[in-house]
Amino acid sequence: MYSSAYVWAKVLIHMEERLGAVTVSSWFDDAEVVELNDEHLIIYSPSDFRREIIVRRCTEYIQDALREIFNSSAKVIVFNDEQMAQHRSGGKNTTALEFAPQFSFENFVVGPSNRFAHGAAIAVANAPGSIYNPLFIYGPPGVGKTHLLYAIANGIRRQKADAKIIYIKGDEFTNELIAAIQKGNQHEFKNKYRQADLMLVDDIQFIAGKEQTQNEFFHTFNALYESGKQIVLTSDRKPSDMPTLEDRLRTRFEWGLLADIQPPDYETRMAILKNKANSLKLKLDDEVCNYIAVNITNNVRQIEGTVKKIMAYHNLTGMELNLPNVSRAIDDMFKSEGNAVPTPGLIIGQVSKFYGIDETVLRGTKKNKNTAEARQVAMYLIRIHTNLSLPDIGTEFNRDHSTVLHSIRKIEVALKSGNQQLSDNIRDITANINSSL
Repeated sequence: MYSSAYVWAKVLIHMEERLGAVTVSSWFDDAEVVELNDEHLIIYSPSDFRREIIVRRCTEYIQDALREIFNSSAKVIVFNDEQMAQHRSGGKNTTALEFAPQFSFENFVVGPSNRFAHGAAIAVANAPGSIYNPLFIYGPPGVGKTHLLYAIANGIRRQKADAKIIYIKGDEFTNELIAAIQKGNQHEFKNKYRQADLMLVDDIQFIAGKEQTQNEFFHTFNALYESGKQIVLTSDRKPSDMPTLEDRLRTRFEWGLLADIQPPDYETRMAILKNKANSLKLKLDDEVCNYIAVNITNNVRQIEGTVKKIMAYHNLTGMELNLPNVSRAIDDMFKSEGNAVPTPGLIIGQVSKFYGIDETVLRGTKKNKNTAEARQVAMYLIRIHTNLSLPDIGTEFNRDHSTVLHSIRKIEVALKSGNQQLSDNIRDITANINSSL
């Protein structure tokens, strides 16, 4: 009987051959196997967006891999936070935050880029609601903002076991509000958030530009603040850099303390690498760690994902952990540092792969919704990543320059209006393009 870790590692490698390593890493970086038996494979992903992608686009690939490699007909199930919490607690009603002990202050690697935010988070956990309220932590993706949110929650939970802790992402707050309006249970929605002892909101920037969401969050914020309850928010930018955020919210977000986290410096990246390797009982020498730390400069999450990939190659292939072997195994995870410009063909190829559409269809005249969006995204990416003129881009798709301009503007408007799924799609496709240069 194979272990679930072995099966999952084999499945990921199989999917990399079909979808590309960067795509698989983007969608499955934080996924984990919950349970594997003859009937089903349960996977957990904490990201709503990634979970949707896995369910909608990847289930068949996973099941194909199970059939081809292990002759298994197990059904793939993808858990959300609530399902995962219930599974771990044997069905008891609890919170997923209680099951993330690895997200502690002790396990957070501190360096010059995050020391201020780390100190502020500890102060909040030790005296919730009395200082730095709200605490607003901002910085680019993958630098540890969510880790600090969970560490605060775990710290407060240790002091007060029955503390009512609410954790939600900005876009999920909007979705819950919409559902409450549709079902006519806004009162329950208000009570859920306004009775919290600690409210943690990840990616608060996603409520900007949404009038009703901002209004509801304004009143929720006021209710909690006036009751002396702690509020902690994270964002990819500071409040003053959110042009569509209402002034009354911007002012309140700046009432407490703004703490930024920047990408880790070299020494911090080395420390993160060694900590992660030690936790996985993986022996990486300084030469290998230096190679990774020099090539991955912005994202803690990618550093940790790289170590996990090395471990998978080591366990599955028995490769020695020397620099030549490691560099071959993980080179596809590094973004090119050169000045190479992607070709239109490369961009169209990556868009086609991402959306699961043949290149000839993307260049053709088919007009269903999925194909139209993919074509518009391809035109937009060619425009911003190459020096091609509008007529030249049109030639790639057998269209005139006015159609290309209309498509590009449509994507720009959607991005400015806060279409997060489209923004995430473009981010992931861009990562795939950069990795192919």
